Amino acid sequence: MTIKVRKAGKATILDLTGPLKMGEAVEAFREQVEELMGGGTKNIAINLAGVPEMDSSGIGALVRAFSTLKQGGGKCKFFAAPKRVKQTLKMVRLDTVLDLAEDEQTALAGF
Repeated sequence: MTIKVRKAGKATILDLTGPLKMGEAVEAFREQVEELMGGGTKNIAINLAGVPEMDSSGIGALVRAFSTLKQGGGKCKFFAAPKRVKQTLKMVRLDTVLDLAEDEQTALAGF
């Protein structure tokens, strides 16, 4: 898993590439979110376009990022999820909980 960090307006965007699965990928993602929040970042948009699949640990990492940012007074949005990832989130009914957008522009408009 590679994570590219970039700024766009009021948000920080994380471009994820590779499967979001138990182990190093989930750890790297969680550490990146914690590091950004520790530095004062409140709004994070997560680009899922490069994530071909995820397991329960990956789902947990997304939920943790979403709820931690929300509790800290910020926002966490997800966008461009591939069909397989969307289906996974829908299966566990997180498509109604997480803030999912079709594309980057739509996600950023919510900040």
